[in-house]
Amino acid sequence: MRHAIPVEDLGPQATAMAHAVEACVHCGFCLPACPTYLTLGEEMDSPRGRILLMKGVLEGELELADALPYVDRCLGCLGCVTVCPSGVEYGELLAPFRAQAEAQRQRPLLEKITRLMANQTLPYPGRFRAAATLGKLARPVQGILPAPMRTMLGLLPEQMPAAQPLPALIPAAGTRRARVALLAGCVQQVLAPEINWATVRVLARNGVEVVIPAGQGCCGALSMHNGEAGQARSLARHNLDIFHLEDVDAIVTNAAGCGSGMHEYPLLFAGSGDEAKAEQFAAKVQDITVFLDKLGIETPPALAAPLTIAYHDACHLAHAQGVRDAPRRLLSAIPNVTLVPIAEGEICCGSAGTYNIEQPELAQTLGQRKANSVAATGADLLVTGNIGCMTQISTHLGRLGKPIPVQHTIQLLDRAYRGE
Repeated sequence: MRHAIPVEDLGPQATAMAHAVEACVHCGFCLPACPTYLTLGEEMDSPRGRILLMKGVLEGELELADALPYVDRCLGCLGCVTVCPSGVEYGELLAPFRAQAEAQRQRPLLEKITRLMANQTLPYPGRFRAAATLGKLARPVQGILPAPMRTMLGLLPEQMPAAQPLPALIPAAGTRRARVALLAGCVQQVLAPEINWATVRVLARNGVEVVIPAGQGCCGALSMHNGEAGQARSLARHNLDIFHLEDVDAIVTNAAGCGSGMHEYPLLFAGSGDEAKAEQFAAKVQDITVFLDKLGIETPPALAAPLTIAYHDACHLAHAQGVRDAPRRLLSAIPNVTLVPIAEGEICCGSAGTYNIEQPELAQTLGQRKANSVAATGADLLVTGNIGCMTQISTHLGRLGKPIPVQHTIQLLDRAYRGE
C-alpha cells in the first residue's frame, strides 16, 4: 500500500494546492533563486523538483517517504515565488503538504524529542527563557550532544537579556495620528526584548498610540512552518480572540516571520468558521517598516559620524510579503547613513524558523555564505527585520572573526531619535 496523501483528504486547502501544482511550467527560473539547489545542485532540491515530488504523492504515484527528504530540506524562504514568471504560489502548496505529511510520517525517536522540545518551548516565552537558561549550563558538554541540540545551544547569546515586559498602553507623543496593536512575539521577547521597546518608542515619537493586548501569545508561524497545523491554529485562534480589530488602525509586527505567518491565516483557517475573522485579521497586519513608511516619520537628527549600513532582506519580509523598499526608505531618512548592497542578498541566510535545528549542516553552510557576503560589504553595521536572521547572521559573523554589529531596523531608528 502506497503511503500517499489523497487529494480529497486535504479539504478546503486542496484547491490552492492544486492551483500551485498546475501553475508550474517547470521553466527553471526558480533554480538560481533556491538556496538548497545552489548548495546541493540536485534537481529534486529545487522548487520545481519538489513540486513534481509533491504532485506525485498527491496523485498516488509516489510514496510519501520518497519525497520527504527533499521537502524537509526546503527552507520555505519563498525566493522562488519572487522570480517565478508563472505566479506559482509555492507557499500555498508547501505548508498544507507538510501538515498532511506530518500526520502520516513516523519520525526516529531523536527527531521526535527535538521537535517536541522546539514546539513546546519556542512559542512560549516563559518556557523558552527557562530552557535557554538551562541550556547555557549544558555548554561544557555541548560537543557530545546530537547536532540539533548543539545547534540550539550555539545560537544562544553569551548573556541572556533580562525580561523587559511591556505595559498595556504606550500613549502617543503630541497629537495622536494613529492607534495600533503590537504583536509582542515569542522568541524575540526572550532573545532581544529591546526590539519591542524600540518599536513602541519610535511609534510614540511619531504620534502613534500603541496597545499591547494582554494575554496574547505566539502567532503560530513557527508551527505552520514545520507542519504542526493543529498547534498553529490553536495559537492563531487565541490571538484572533485577543486582538480587537475595531479598536486599532493596524496590527503591527516587528518580526518578518510573524508578519508572514499572520498573513497566511486565511489559508490556515480555510473552510472553517474562523475563515472570515482570519481574513479580517490578516488584512490589518503590517510590518512596522510598512506602517511607518505609509504614515510618514519625523526626520531623525543627523548621526554624529557617517555610518555605512548593509541591509539584509529577511526572506519572509522580501519574498513572502514583498516588502523591500519601505525599510530602505526609513534607513535612508537618517542623515549621515549610507546603505550598501549585499551580494546574493536575495538568498536565505539559513535561519528559516526551526531549520537550524532540523537541518543543521545546510543551515550552517548558508549561514557562512551569508556572513561572508555581509563581511565583504565593509559595512559598519548590519540591519535587518527578523530576529531569526539577526541571530543566525550574528553567530556566523562571530565565527568568521568579523563581529559586525547586527541590529533591527527599528533599533537604529530609535537610536537615531535618541541621539545615540
